[in-house]
Amino acid sequence: MSTTNSAAAAWLTQEAFDRLKAELDQLSGPGRAEIVQKIDAARQEGDLKENGGYHAAKEEQGKIEARIRQLTVLLRDAHVGESPADDGIVEPGMIVVARIAGDEETFLLGSREIAGDSDLDVFSEKSPLGSAILGHKEGETLSYVAPNGKDIKVEILSAKPYAA
Repeated sequence: MSTTNSAAAAWLTQEAFDRLKAELDQLSGPGRAEIVQKIDAARQEGDLKENGGYHAAKEEQGKIEARIRQLTVLLRDAHVGESPADDGIVEPGMIVVARIAGDEETFLLGSREIAGDSDLDVFSEKSPLGSAILGHKEGETLSYVAPNGKDIKVEILSAKPYAA
């Protein structure tokens, strides 16, 4: 867990950090052991070229290893529990209400991992919208260029710290 302000660091609630740490522990321990057993069992079935169980298990192993790498980096660089100040300035870890191209939208600015299983929309601070509103205050109106090349007007209505 880092305390430096690295651009790659994600802000996580303590609950999100604990949930992701538990997932990492499960995947890198029992999850790995289980997939190794599946691969061994499928390998013993014979010809590997036409062994669907073996190929499925190897594909699952690849997905597990990728998720382990993703979680390891995320948790290593995370800012945990450092809730942003409730000062109306947009930053990661905030619930933002904005009028975007005339439509009012509510979303979390930050990592999808913070929101967990909620149906809350999430925009990364690195996305075009996220980087455009980052550092701006409630009441400000600005515009940004969307990936499709259109100029989009955004009015920030509110920005409050996210509480899981």
